[in-house]
Amino acid sequence: MNFVLYFALICELFYDIRSENRYGSRANQIVDYINNLNTTWKASTIPNFQSWDYDLIKKLMGVNLNATTSKLFNMEVQYHDQDKIQLPDEFDSRIQWPDCPTLHEVRDQGACGSCWAFGAVEAMSDRICISSNGAVNAHISAEDLLTCCDNCGFGCDGGQPQLAWAYYRSNGIVTGGQFGSNQGCLPYEIPHCDHHTTGIYKPCSKVVDTPKCVTHCESSYNRTYKDDKNFAKKIYYVPFDPKQIQSEIMQYGPVEAIMIVFEDFLQYKSGVYKHVTGDLVGGHAVKIIGWGVQDNTSYWLSVNSWNQDWGQKGFFKILRGTNECGIEAEIYAGLPNTEKQMASRNRDNVFNKINYEFIGPGNDPLNHKEEIQSDNFIQQPFESQIEKHLLTLEEFHQNNVA
Repeated sequence: MNFVLYFALICELFYDIRSENRYGSRANQIVDYINNLNTTWKASTIPNFQSWDYDLIKKLMGVNLNATTSKLFNMEVQYHDQDKIQLPDEFDSRIQWPDCPTLHEVRDQGACGSCWAFGAVEAMSDRICISSNGAVNAHISAEDLLTCCDNCGFGCDGGQPQLAWAYYRSNGIVTGGQFGSNQGCLPYEIPHCDHHTTGIYKPCSKVVDTPKCVTHCESSYNRTYKDDKNFAKKIYYVPFDPKQIQSEIMQYGPVEAIMIVFEDFLQYKSGVYKHVTGDLVGGHAVKIIGWGVQDNTSYWLSVNSWNQDWGQKGFFKILRGTNECGIEAEIYAGLPNTEKQMASRNRDNVFNKINYEFIGPGNDPLNHKEEIQSDNFIQQPFESQIEKHLLTLEEFHQNNVA
């Protein structure tokens, strides 16, 4: 066979294989099928993920469905007494707790299978604010959890939400904003990207490598890595029962949920999603913030981590009460140790004020951010700590200012 002809056939075969791995043609078929049905939701008129390979889409689904069970990790179960709780027809955490800004946020996991971490830190952030009645707003770092929890899984190649919550309790997680925000101790390092359609970001190309774990804050941040840690005092699994899940959300705030993603979910735009067509893609973690009823269809109000270009500006509704796509079977949450967080922040505020009054801004003779351990500080009587600090500052003032 002519070499040129042979090479051309090989190229054509390779192209056909690549084309078969593209989701584009399937996306168009699914959109047309859904939007011509009398179902409870509508697909995006411009199909999402058209240029994506199946392999890349599947890698975004960062939850291993074979290992998602609370029994595997001996996780406590949190029950609510339904006789004492009146459940409304509709509930939205954003309305219930208007002073908590993270409830309105939609994050972007980028080209990384880190949904397991995002669903967790999003709920953790909300619950810290809710538990403190708006006094503490901590944007918990997906970067810290993703890169430093070795036992959680494989970083951008997937992880387990249960172990993410366990890490929150045992190791603590620092704060950190989204990519490019320069907010908190460790902002997210992986850039936003257009997962699904042509938007304001660059297209996602391939799943990135997991960044290295860093145990120090950005130089512009005014707290140490250790002092910035946020901990849970309790973590648990919410029973496989819609009313129990509702009770949990209404009392303590959003929860992390695991769901099975099918091809048609990728095309969701509005309405109440339920699986209609398409193959299984993988396991995904999202956040549930409330519930309601639309056109006589009960739904969970949920948040995805594919930025605001997807769905209803990043939010979506999914059928409630029938365990649609398994979303009611694996629910995880916890209670933050806000007492410790508030004590630590009050300590810093008091010390900063005292330092300012004695020696002016920009000076810290004690270097207390490095030397004073939060745990020891909180265990001591607050008055004795202030008195000791005042004496030290007074001595510094006499020796250096007088």
